[in-house]
Amino acid sequence: MAGAKETPRQKMIGMMYLVLTAMLALQVSSALLEKFILLNNSLEQSTGAANKVNQNTFASIQQTVEKSGNRAADLAVVRQAEEVRKMTATIIADLDALKERIINEAGGGLDESGNIKNPSEEEGVAGIMVGPNRNGEAYKLKQQLDQYVQSLTKYTPTKYGSLALDGKEDPIAVRSPEQRRKDFAELNFAQTPVPAALAVLTQRQSDIRRIEGETLNYLATKVGAQDVKFDKILAMLSMESKVVVAGTKFKGEMFLAASSSGIQPRMSLNGGPVRVQDGRGIIEFTAQGGAYDKNGLARRVLSGNISYQQPNGESKTVTFNQEYFVAKPSYQIETGTMPPLYLGCENKLSIQSPQLGALWNPSFSADGGSVIQSGEKGKITIVPSAASLRLNISNGGNLLGTEPFRVNKVPRPTLEYVVGGRPANDPRGVPVTAARSVNVRAVADPSFANYAPNDARFRVSGMTVSLVRGTRRVQAMQLGAGGGSISALAAEAQPGDRLVIQVEGVQRQNFRGDVSDVPMGSPLQQVSLY
Repeated sequence: MAGAKETPRQKMIGMMYLVLTAMLALQVSSALLEKFILLNNSLEQSTGAANKVNQNTFASIQQTVEKSGNRAADLAVVRQAEEVRKMTATIIADLDALKERIINEAGGGLDESGNIKNPSEEEGVAGIMVGPNRNGEAYKLKQQLDQYVQSLTKYTPTKYGSLALDGKEDPIAVRSPEQRRKDFAELNFAQTPVPAALAVLTQRQSDIRRIEGETLNYLATKVGAQDVKFDKILAMLSMESKVVVAGTKFKGEMFLAASSSGIQPRMSLNGGPVRVQDGRGIIEFTAQGGAYDKNGLARRVLSGNISYQQPNGESKTVTFNQEYFVAKPSYQIETGTMPPLYLGCENKLSIQSPQLGALWNPSFSADGGSVIQSGEKGKITIVPSAASLRLNISNGGNLLGTEPFRVNKVPRPTLEYVVGGRPANDPRGVPVTAARSVNVRAVADPSFANYAPNDARFRVSGMTVSLVRGTRRVQAMQLGAGGGSISALAAEAQPGDRLVIQVEGVQRQNFRGDVSDVPMGSPLQQVSLY
């Protein structure tokens, strides 16, 4: 336990442990059992408190490294601290398992009040920890404890002594000729009642937590997790942007570049006080425009000072001047093709402001249509509902401008007729033997299909196909959407006959999946048969 630094409470508990252990070695009355139980409880409370302190130290290391920008060297220290915590948790868990085994197997378990049923049992303890041939759990434990202490040399320059001393190494046992001949297992667990054995193991847990804490404290100093004093103070102003649009918020932080927890600075900006939080001045005001140059920028200057008390009690003030620029509000409208827009369709726009940068957080509304947000800044979908539309563009609650758009109706599709699998655009017509099916497709205008593919989905909803011979209609039949088989007509058809195809309706499905009728009248198409 060399190099240890204990709290007064830990020192007192440790002294009680040594006194009671010495009295037990002299085979003092079993009245000591209750005192060992109380001692073990105190040791467990102390160990639990130390674990919480160590966890806080570890968390402090993580937070400091994160605030420092997660530099590679600091992250390596965090990994080392994690390894120390994991190593400690493993050996603490092993000791807890040994204590549980001693209580259940040697002590007969716990009664209804939570007390050990057979606290005076000694042979059961020796059987578990010493073993019949010196092969008990204590010998494995000694190796674990020595390995744990040795492993810590990778993380701290402090050299810790063994936590599992033999009699000849123990400062108390070495005074007794009988005790000094015993090894670690015999010294601590032979002729030892259950509460005393538990106190021995809990004392090791307490020592482990103390050593873990000292190791973590050393690692903390490597990343500045502990208090550090600075001898040089610089006044700094951190701004989100040097370019600010008129009507938007100017945001930044005024602070001491190297501050101390013992310094409570006072700050002012342009003659007014600044709210100080955690040593940093919090600045926020609305940027005022006017007097723009040819580039649309207005130069402004911030003047401030930071006052703090030096260690000698004297007050010192650091001043600064920092320029920034207020920019005229501007934005750019980007579309896949230039406007106009299409009525009732999905018209995608991207409206960006390179000048605003990170401050660009627009909102939109429309007169003569609706606006659908995409979740990405500046990217929207406009659905016009009138012949013209006006788009209102705002940022941070301030209206930047209103843009007018012309709105076009959706162009009508072109009908393509196919008879017997052949386009029906041959002046001669179609062979009578091939005319066994009729299909009609509604094809969207190419430019519209490229601009709004999700709105350019047309279909023929139905048609009537008639077989005509001379001026007489021989037979007619109805076909569903897109067309289909006309086998009944083909059976009656002769060379010289005609097929008259009357389209009864055309429909369009928009980007929402809604279907509407397209006003195209009732177009007719005649196809000669030869």
